[in-house]
Amino acid sequence: MSSEFDYFGDPRFGKLFDLVLQLSTELHVTRQRLRVVEALLVRRDLLTAGEVDGFDPQADEAQLLDTERDALLVRLMRILTEDGPAEHPLRSQWEAALNGKSG
Repeated sequence: MSSEFDYFGDPRFGKLFDLVLQLSTELHVTRQRLRVVEALLVRRDLLTAGEVDGFDPQADEAQLLDTERDALLVRLMRILTEDGPAEHPLRSQWEAALNGKSG
């Protein structure tokens, strides 16, 4: 990273900021594409406008959505609360994932 763009005085913060921007961009693109898919489904009378927003999941669907949400929160909280060295946070979890084990 060029010092010309080092706004935080620490390249690790710059990398973290770059990561957040990249993830935000990916989320924006995904949301836009999802809206396009929904609009196309409405145009083809496969959905009605607002049907996705009013979705009322059945018990098994709600369980799956809750499980996926909880797993995401666990991953995010692990990142926030991990205590590994700053040079390689979550190294054991990363290596376990690469080796096909849960960590």
